[in-house]
Amino acid sequence: MSAGLNWDDLRFFLAVAEAGSLSAASSLLKVNTTTVLRRVASLEDALGARLFDRSRSGYRLTPRGERLLAQLAPVDQRLSALARDFVADDSEADAVVRVAAGDVLASAVLAPQLPTFRDEHPELRLEIVADPNLTGPAPSAGAPAGSLKDIDVAIRFARPTQGNVIVRKIGDMAYGLYASQAYLAVRGAPEEPGRLAGHQVIGFSLSESPLGPVWWMSRAEQGASVVMRSNAVAVRAEAARQGLGLTALPCIVGDQDPLLMRVGQAEDVGALELWLVTHNDSAHVGRVRDAMDFVVNCAKVAKVPLLGHQDDPATETLGANDHGPAISAAE
Repeated sequence: MSAGLNWDDLRFFLAVAEAGSLSAASSLLKVNTTTVLRRVASLEDALGARLFDRSRSGYRLTPRGERLLAQLAPVDQRLSALARDFVADDSEADAVVRVAAGDVLASAVLAPQLPTFRDEHPELRLEIVADPNLTGPAPSAGAPAGSLKDIDVAIRFARPTQGNVIVRKIGDMAYGLYASQAYLAVRGAPEEPGRLAGHQVIGFSLSESPLGPVWWMSRAEQGASVVMRSNAVAVRAEAARQGLGLTALPCIVGDQDPLLMRVGQAEDVGALELWLVTHNDSAHVGRVRDAMDFVVNCAKVAKVPLLGHQDDPATETLGANDHGPAISAAE
């Protein structure tokens, strides 16, 4: 092992570990791939250990590399928190607060409330990041700049169990089974929503996490003709509008589409939990608290359409603590 460990090499290690390739890491760090390769090799030489397995598909951490990443994550989190505290020091005028959420939540739940947020907090600039990675990692999980380390608040469909974060359940998003009127006129509705044999189906991508609706659809589509798959809600919805088949969509999307009809009840397909996640070290910062309150209020306002309660005469109010207090990821 070399005695001269260059601490800046660790930044390059974190970038490759997060991005999975030299080219992606070089884009994050705004350097060329040769520099990234040289700095990773320097760190491996200093530690006397191979940190990555190289292949055509990219760079994968070795067991030694995984151990180093786990040890660096808390350090990286503390440094990120320190930087955030200095940025938000005395004045938060023109401060940017970043919220990560999936496309559906960003457009159907958060965006409608933006005028209210702007009126209440004209000094803040809100950036909503449409994040496809809905089950993790939590913000500040040892990622390099430009990734979720720069996110102040995130909405996740699975409760994070690791990281220096505060988590809080803020609601649920129900899914339903939908098809176009034209499709149902020709094929009819399935006798049981959970048995789609003989029907055409627009399925979830096989790479998606097997959460509630995804698991339900994988069983329901047995014996059906799966005409296509997609991990994008908008793509599945458009395919259903075109009469391609039955598909599972968030009720807040399907119920508001005049070209689609729901087959069965929302509880037939299941729901995804909504978890609010933020850095433990920055939860006290004013702009972050404002963003958290904004997200909680958005979930409250959209509770009925999120749950797919089409016939509810009035929106049920979701209190600030209706889903329990904020808790740490490890609890």
